[in-house]
Amino acid sequence: MKNIFFKTTFIIGLMTLLCCVDGREFDEMEGSCTTDLAANITFEALNALVQDDVVQIQDDLILEGYVISSDRAGNFFGVLYLQDALNNPSKGIQLEMDLRESHLQFPVGSKVLIKLKDLYLGKRGDNIRIGSVFSSFGNLSIGRLPSGKVFEHLLVSCDDEGLPEPVVTVIVEIDSLPSNILVQLENVEFSEEVLGETYAIAQEETERIIQDCEENEITLVNSGYADFQTEPLPEENGTLTAILTKDGDTPQLIIRTLDDVNFTEDRCPEIITEFTSSQIFISELADPDNNSKARFVELYNSASEPLDLNLWTLRRYTNDNTDISSTIDLSGLIIDAESTLIISPNAEEFELVYGFAPDLGVSTNSPADSNGDDNLELVDPFGTIIDMFGVIGEDGSGTNHEFEDGRAVRNSNIMVGNPVYTFSEWTIFNDTGDAGTTKLPQNAPEDFTPGVRD
Repeated sequence: MKNIFFKTTFIIGLMTLLCCVDGREFDEMEGSCTTDLAANITFEALNALVQDDVVQIQDDLILEGYVISSDRAGNFFGVLYLQDALNNPSKGIQLEMDLRESHLQFPVGSKVLIKLKDLYLGKRGDNIRIGSVFSSFGNLSIGRLPSGKVFEHLLVSCDDEGLPEPVVTVIVEIDSLPSNILVQLENVEFSEEVLGETYAIAQEETERIIQDCEENEITLVNSGYADFQTEPLPEENGTLTAILTKDGDTPQLIIRTLDDVNFTEDRCPEIITEFTSSQIFISELADPDNNSKARFVELYNSASEPLDLNLWTLRRYTNDNTDISSTIDLSGLIIDAESTLIISPNAEEFELVYGFAPDLGVSTNSPADSNGDDNLELVDPFGTIIDMFGVIGEDGSGTNHEFEDGRAVRNSNIMVGNPVYTFSEWTIFNDTGDAGTTKLPQNAPEDFTPGVRD
């Protein structure tokens, strides 16, 4: 009886010990390997077999590849990613299978051989996928290979395994790479908008944005069941290793464990996109006597370097209004060094009349569509008035800032803007000649010089 009791107690204790250990904590299993198989198809040739619909492979084909994914941390589930070489891979595939803790049998770097016969082959975007099959409303889709079938089709080679070397790349070049391969991005960080968040929302697939120092972005996809789901996103900059997948044509990254995230450096310096300069100013205003559709505003940059006009605005005060009547947002435009920038309220007519397209086409009744008795101001991103034409609250008719049926051109010796309208800086033509202006209506195109600083 004592022996029976002892043996029973030992067995129960052993079973309890085994049940209480998380399978992810086991070392990789010492499994059998094969020397009996040799590959007879390449990844490229397999890709050539892909059709519009899911197909079943009928031939005795053997594919050789290297494991690059791992479900150790729970960020991958029911899938194994393979690429065709440890270094400089040309293609990768996605094997769907219903096998938990697959990292124990197929650790990263393992060379494996896949018996493709009777498996199903399909493609989602650029992702080559193999596995079982299921039907939905009569349409076949790639599904997970049952666990009992996995070891009939997937075998570890006895050849020495190695560690895959990720392809070092940058975000702007990621589209040119094949899907389902291991990549590495350097000098990247989580976008400021997601700082303070965790890697994933519990039980939800979660996207987090990764960016480089030029603010190019790519999505990192994390499982809400991953071991690191509750870990806060690191605020630093560094190196990210991940598997590149594509959702249709959109690239995405998936990490295997937090060891793939090595962010220990200072974040990228802030990119300043708002600049001010007194060397941007209004250089010509046009209200042709013969064609009101050929109106335009010309700006000039007297500096020796280009300037980004992000958040710059051009404002119009119609007649004697003291409130802004209309505004043009100049964001997205760059004015080159010692060059002009032309704004037209009728781009098609402008090109027809002057022979080239304006830099910016806007609507009628905008600041570029003045009939010659309005007031304009050029404002930088910080709200500072850099240049002014006219006097706010004063209708231009009969004043020294009227250019009706004519032209106002900045004198060539003026190289900076002026927040206070100064008549001596301008030569003004109109149909009245009042207040020191020149009575000489101007016709387009011959009397105007858009794009040329007089």
